[in-house]
Amino acid sequence: MSERRRIFKVVLQITCQLFWLAGLVVGLSGVYLLLNFKHSGVFFRNIYIILPAILAIVSAVALLSSGGIGCWVSVRESNCLQATFVYLLVIVFCLEATAATLAYVNIGKVDSELAPFRNMFQNYSGRSQDPGTDAVNSVQEELQCCGVHDYRDWITTAWFKQTGKMRVPQSCCNSTFHTCNGTLDQPHMLYSEGCQVKLEGAMTFILHLLIYSTAVVAVVQMVGLFSVAQLMKDQPLQEYRILDRDTIN
Repeated sequence: MSERRRIFKVVLQITCQLFWLAGLVVGLSGVYLLLNFKHSGVFFRNIYIILPAILAIVSAVALLSSGGIGCWVSVRESNCLQATFVYLLVIVFCLEATAATLAYVNIGKVDSELAPFRNMFQNYSGRSQDPGTDAVNSVQEELQCCGVHDYRDWITTAWFKQTGKMRVPQSCCNSTFHTCNGTLDQPHMLYSEGCQVKLEGAMTFILHLLIYSTAVVAVVQMVGLFSVAQLMKDQPLQEYRILDRDTIN
């Protein structure tokens, strides 16, 4: 085996290990977006914002498979495996390009997609059996926020006026203050930031992560394609000879 061919096989092995790492990052990003949407999906107008996450998970599976086949290609001389590796990388590139495009488009729509957000706070009932109430409490506890913009948003809600207790939900209490009961005379014990800004920030962060990870994976894919192309180019040709009639007989 020539030194040049050995070098490209080593480069391909390293590249495939990077595929596994990139697949884990892309896949976990997609899973995190899905989990985030599961808890806060009621605040969004449409569900197509999770399409980049689904495509990211599918491309992550294809990336992990490509890494395995690529490692196999680096130790075996097989045209079939090399072609399969190339086809998988092309599929991954198409999936991730689509996911990155959708993520980029959705970044500009996160604010408008949260249009039902204020209505969920206005319709807050305080009953744990109410899905909307449970969603609001969960978001305030997980994102450590209170209200749409701040705790004062609760003053205008029907729930606040009906209770007449001059307090906000317990989920607004800062977890560092164990004596907090949500009363407005102790605002320093409440989360100071609103939930809309935090939810927008969480969603845009994940979408940006998908875009950046796709760009990195595309660069690694180019290295992998170049390496396997060189291996296919330098693969020794099979020798053929014409059989004469006497040999056949």
